[in-house]
Amino acid sequence: MPFRAQAEQRKETELDQNRSHQSSRECIVVGLLGMGVVGTGVARLLLQRPERVAAAIGLPVVVKGILVRDLSKPRAVQVPDGMLNTDAEALISDPTVAVVIELIGGHTPAADHILRAVALGKHVVTANKAVIGARGPEILNLAAGKGVQVRFEASVGAGTPIIAPLTRDLAANDVTAIRGVVNGTTNYVLTQMAAHGAELEEAVDTARELGYAEADPTGDVDGTDAASKIAILATQAWGVAISPQLVYCEGISSVQARDFTCARRLGYTIKLLATARRFGDMLDIRVHPALVPATAQLAAVDDVMNAVAVDTDLAGRLFFHGQGAGSLPTSSAVVGDLIQIARDIVQHRPAALRHIRADGISLLPISDLETRYYLRLGATHGADILPVASAVLGELGVLIDSAVAQSDGAPSEVVLTTHTTRESSVQSALATLRGLDGVASVQMLRIEDLAA
Repeated sequence: MPFRAQAEQRKETELDQNRSHQSSRECIVVGLLGMGVVGTGVARLLLQRPERVAAAIGLPVVVKGILVRDLSKPRAVQVPDGMLNTDAEALISDPTVAVVIELIGGHTPAADHILRAVALGKHVVTANKAVIGARGPEILNLAAGKGVQVRFEASVGAGTPIIAPLTRDLAANDVTAIRGVVNGTTNYVLTQMAAHGAELEEAVDTARELGYAEADPTGDVDGTDAASKIAILATQAWGVAISPQLVYCEGISSVQARDFTCARRLGYTIKLLATARRFGDMLDIRVHPALVPATAQLAAVDDVMNAVAVDTDLAGRLFFHGQGAGSLPTSSAVVGDLIQIARDIVQHRPAALRHIRADGISLLPISDLETRYYLRLGATHGADILPVASAVLGELGVLIDSAVAQSDGAPSEVVLTTHTTRESSVQSALATLRGLDGVASVQMLRIEDLAA
């Protein structure tokens, strides 16, 4: 028999074995990949509270094995002898395993393990935002072809449900906008800056000390974590593949404590906002710090909390708010996904399958964005820069809404807000202003005038 034919026959045999084990069973067998912070939390729930999970499903859940890198490492949860192993393929391909839970984190080898499990006809639960953000459409389309589920509620809001509401509860709605505070680390940092006048570096150090930030918080501070999450939400809301690399992304490194003082006087606070808005076949998707009205719901989301506001045509605006990180909230979402898959297996319900299209929507370039802007211009000693700034902005069609000269800063400065205008015009004005004598510094933040 030719090699290719042998390989195809082997794949079909593996799938038949998996289907036979899933069609009639006395328990739900799972394989757990990873025993870090979240994996330990999931193992604790499955091993120490089996009766609660079994009551929710109708059958007990049996952990067949847990993939780890170091068998000798001390564990916070007591694990039965022989349950830990270092062979991912053996655990994933075990014909008795119906659900693979991937909690390794990172892109490689997690993506390969997920794809291998789906190819073998296994259901998958993951909390991996990196993999789902980058390869979610590929994984979901493969799962649809295999008739299995891939669930990833914990990938965006940890314990705060948002994926299931978007894909199930709001299925009859046209989603018009998603706006969120989706990174707990940056939200904590900005909260410290707002409440205590801390500068960015000081606030990041405090977040590290409290365990809210990694030793290297680059993915949080530069906005890429939030970009992955808004890409996942947009993909699920509109069924079109949105790669995180396509999201306009700007982190919080330029935000200063002084900006919070000025924003407060204007009636705003500052959040790292993840936004996705749809206009017909055009999608505006971006991550950047923004002035948010102090009366808006998102403005009140402080510390490590997350929140997502979803605008729909039928249900109006819905607001999802909760803990966006941590072992227990994330474990809650992971086990919740497992329970839903297990219920479908027990009740012989077909998997809820989604095909993600690769095209059909265009992205709005950031240069075409139209919004309001906050500008803070520092002046060299004795310079009167307000008339000059007004002239530069006026020549480019940027209309000033408010202008206040302030001397309590160092150096003196002018704080401007604009009427709604095009990003490209503002950027051109900023380039000119930065080259003028008398202008010591230029700060720009976008304003999102959200309804309360």
